[in-house]
Amino acid sequence: MSVVPADVLPGGALAVDEADRGAAELGPRARMWPALAAVYRAQLSRARVARIPLLFVATFQSIGIMILMRGVVDGGGEAESVVAGSAVLVVAFVALNLLAQYFGQLRASGGLDHYATLPVPPAAVVLGAAGAYASFTVPGTVITAVFGCVLFGLPMAHLWVLVAVIPLAGAALSGLGAALGLLAPRPELATLLGQLGMSAALLLGVLPADRMPEAVRFARDLLPSTYGVEAFARTFGEHPDWAFVLGDLAVCGAVGVVSLAVATWAYRRAAVR
Repeated sequence: MSVVPADVLPGGALAVDEADRGAAELGPRARMWPALAAVYRAQLSRARVARIPLLFVATFQSIGIMILMRGVVDGGGEAESVVAGSAVLVVAFVALNLLAQYFGQLRASGGLDHYATLPVPPAAVVLGAAGAYASFTVPGTVITAVFGCVLFGLPMAHLWVLVAVIPLAGAALSGLGAALGLLAPRPELATLLGQLGMSAALLLGVLPADRMPEAVRFARDLLPSTYGVEAFARTFGEHPDWAFVLGDLAVCGAVGVVSLAVATWAYRRAAVR
């Protein structure tokens, strides 16, 4: 009895090739929204324990700044700027500073290789992580805004506008933070850039714009969080101009779309290296 290799039988080689090809084929890529929800839940559960203490730090930092500013600002438009800027500063601390550090460490440790092997769109990874980090800012931002209104005697009738300010400012700052972390060649530089961005949000967002030099005002207009601060600050008046509020929110949202698109491009660039 002779043994005949399978590849010399009629149709044998074809059967082997088809079996190998079927084993090598990957499953279909996940759709955008289910993949985004999966990444968001994974990031939320992962960061829940590690980020909550930092959220307390961000909240107490903003409250401390308002207490210090209470000695030099009595009320009026300057108090409105201080309260609005301090509330958005909580978003900047988490969405900009911490997200830049996270993506910088993820790139340095090779964590991007894990996501690159998954059939997940790059935009889902960036948006899921950004959304999870921005979600942690909600309680701290609300607490800071309420405390500031009580401290400076501002009305709280329109605090509901935070429902729009937090996600739009969070999107703009999260995209910027993710891009900084992914483009920085070293994690230390990503941390430095994130902290510089948060410092810019502190100095340019909390301090009243009327007391700034013209060149600093121009730099303030380039900061994405500025428009969230302006939109929130306008709602403290007796008769807010909602057209200007919606305009500031629209600019903040447009900047968020651009910054998240840049972050997605930076993720693709870093993942293929």
